[in-house]
Amino acid sequence: MRASEPIDVLVTAAREARDRAIAPYSHFRVGAALETADGRIITGCNIENASYGLTTCAERVALLKALSEGHRVFTRIAVVADTAAPTPPCGPCRQLLWEYCGDIPVIMANLATVTSTTPLAALFPMPFDHRSL
Repeated sequence: MRASEPIDVLVTAAREARDRAIAPYSHFRVGAALETADGRIITGCNIENASYGLTTCAERVALLKALSEGHRVFTRIAVVADTAAPTPPCGPCRQLLWEYCGDIPVIMANLATVTSTTPLAALFPMPFDHRSL
């Protein structure tokens, strides 16, 4: 997929990633699809653990996979959950997305439709980054 591709291609990839989520405790499955500058899509799903603090969000899985594969520039991310309202990234995910992606669009969707598209800066208005050091 290239950056000019329709949003539904990215959302579909996030929905498919959600199907692979491992959520035996919360039963709250989330999928994410992160688009690289060259149009590749890197997906992730949430992976829970009995030691809840070790649970990893879908957004972080996608981001860390992308970074570990050498990608450094990202254009947008889609996050999918089975909710009526938009499901935004959690605080730690927002921090990591800001650090490595900057102010990218965050596309939130459920199993049927896109529920919101919001710039990351609107979700994370006072980020801690290199300017804070």
